[in-house]
Amino acid sequence: MTNKTINTAILGYGFSGSIFFAPFLHLHEGFLLKGAWERSKKKIQNDYPYVKSYASLEEIISDDTIDLVVVNTPIDTHYTYAKKVLEAGKHAIVEKTFTNTAAEARELHELATVKDLHLFVYQNRRYDSDFLTSKKVLESGKLGKLKEAIISYDIHLPELRKRGTVHTEKPKSGGEFNNRGSHITDQAVELFGFPDAVFADFAIFRKGGEVEDYVDVILYYADKRVKLRETNISVHRQDAYIFHGLNGSFFKSRSDMQEDRLLAGTIPMKTHWCDEPENEEGRLYYFQDGKKMVETITTEDGNYYNYFEAIYQSVVNGAPAPVSGWDGYKTMLVMDAARKSMETGKMVTVNPVKEY
Repeated sequence: MTNKTINTAILGYGFSGSIFFAPFLHLHEGFLLKGAWERSKKKIQNDYPYVKSYASLEEIISDDTIDLVVVNTPIDTHYTYAKKVLEAGKHAIVEKTFTNTAAEARELHELATVKDLHLFVYQNRRYDSDFLTSKKVLESGKLGKLKEAIISYDIHLPELRKRGTVHTEKPKSGGEFNNRGSHITDQAVELFGFPDAVFADFAIFRKGGEVEDYVDVILYYADKRVKLRETNISVHRQDAYIFHGLNGSFFKSRSDMQEDRLLAGTIPMKTHWCDEPENEEGRLYYFQDGKKMVETITTEDGNYYNYFEAIYQSVVNGAPAPVSGWDGYKTMLVMDAARKSMETGKMVTVNPVKEY
């Protein structure tokens, strides 16, 4: 890579390409946004006149100047496209959900390892202010030994979307568990490690729905239980993070505003650029010297720019990946177990894995 610049192309300039990827690739001096694969509407040059609109995936992977490709296409294409990118000798960032199955995820990890390439999974919710705040409280030790955690991702969308064919509402892409569920599964594995077993309950509540829009998953650990839940019919969302330890409890809303600001056209910054709404701070209740304490927790600063900075440091300087292909594989193992549990109505054991 010339002058330590990572030349990058995106495999789509729709919602995720224009909101979550292009603004940050443009902002970070270590990346040069080369362009995007645009199938019908040609829009990227309206926002970034210096880039190219590619006509096909083949045109991108045959471009010798491109170092990194963002695979942000519908979920059922992730495995096929990411494999082609890696086989062409290019690093890859794969949008969540990483793949449709753990077997596909493992194959991509192995391919990247053999070819000495970087493979990343885009889990931007690790860089949300609410998640970072909750993680800090866990690490503070004030909760004591954790026994129960609930991570929720609720929205109010009681009817199917009307704008064309939305891939997350179609069976090929796996429904809401593959959408928001991949975020909260990744967060649980990041916070608590690999579970021993999984039990899941999915349902379809919306008229005309083909895939689940209600998810309730229990992760079993030797010393605790972690519940993952999401629904599309929540008029008022409950707290996104609820932790109960032997010495304290913590409650935090899903309050990060980065996506809202990006959708509104706000240009992101490298440093603090996005405040949460008022009165959304976390609440921590715990005992100290026999006295019950109540503490309002200042929200940490979330910034998706830091994900791209971590990608840059990993590719250029060999720093640890922010979310590696192996991380994606572990998350997919848990998600596969949840789907098997839903199909069988039984608890499913998840075998521990050792990275290689």
